[in-house]
Amino acid sequence: MSETIIGVIGGSGIYEIDGLQNPVWQEVETPWGKPSDAVLTGSLEGVKMAFLPRHGRGHVHTPSSVPYRANIDALKRLGVTDVISVSACGSFREEMAPGDFVIVDQFIDRTFAREKSFFGTGCVAHVSVAHPTCARLGAACLEAARDAGITVHQGGTYLAMEGPQFSTLAESRMYRESWGADVIGMTNMPEAKLAREAELCYASVAMITDYDSWHPEHGEVDVTEIIKTLMGNAEKGRALVSRLPALLGAARAPCPHGCDRALDYAILTAPEARDPALLAKLDAVAGRVL
Repeated sequence: MSETIIGVIGGSGIYEIDGLQNPVWQEVETPWGKPSDAVLTGSLEGVKMAFLPRHGRGHVHTPSSVPYRANIDALKRLGVTDVISVSACGSFREEMAPGDFVIVDQFIDRTFAREKSFFGTGCVAHVSVAHPTCARLGAACLEAARDAGITVHQGGTYLAMEGPQFSTLAESRMYRESWGADVIGMTNMPEAKLAREAELCYASVAMITDYDSWHPEHGEVDVTEIIKTLMGNAEKGRALVSRLPALLGAARAPCPHGCDRALDYAILTAPEARDPALLAKLDAVAGRVL
């Protein structure tokens, strides 16, 4: 058994963890640059926690400018074992209404302006993201949401778009009708892929703010309405997070789905051909196998 350290990446509207004991904002240096912000560390019900505001306090990063590699590296460097991503999103399903939460289990990645891997020339690796979220961690988020009285949906496909603009009507209809996506957002990719490369369990909690632009009765996305719903969702999101330590516990067994062993057979570059400079940058995320 090892120690559980829960990392929370907070999306729009979530900039703190309620009830955190001995809170300290820590600056973390990474070889991938500066994270979005300092990391708030502390404990909750005897379980260590680390909170990172994805867009930075004051919302200074666009979805494309978020330093995803630095963020994941920083959490790994702090010993985080389980990452909960909390983010605002639009819905393609009538039954997934604004104010509801979705425990995402699949992604369609349509982003194109972001670095998507820790690996590259000099150290090539291929991890599986067939099941990009951790079912164990997702189940804990589902239980926490229900316990908090949140209307929550188990499972859903998240369409990750580049942004920062919202979808056209044609795109919204295509994602919903042809591609079968359930929700749409701008930040879970490449975050989920990088978490897998860093051997971190990852769960995605999508907080619905709107119906994107496909809904005939709601029209295009209205930022004013989004912000109103987002504030209510943020309170629910903090309530969900506050229940996770009791569900996950302070002691942690190996992930039954192998998230914490994702690199076992992933690195293809022969040891003698690996780039020392890149290996040095991989000390936190891939140190277990390198």
